[in-house]
Amino acid sequence: MPIHPLVTQLRFARSEFVRCLKDVSPEDAIRRVIPMNCISWILGHLANQEQAYWVLLAQERTILPDLNDLVGPGDND
Repeated sequence: MPIHPLVTQLRFARSEFVRCLKDVSPEDAIRRVIPMNCISWILGHLANQEQAYWVLLAQERTILPDLNDLVGPGDND
């Protein structure tokens, strides 16, 4: 069975994130430069989106139930 193009795109995007973030220190990952969010929150937010679309909607299950409260849309302060 061929791989769906969205899966290929998701895998590519993930590999690019890994490539671009390989030299980011833990300290830099949690530093927030206003008005942007910190890198760790951005990645968590993307993980939350993946969980919502690829797991919850597609498979009707949840892997990390508190993820949306931690990094979901809304107030990020």
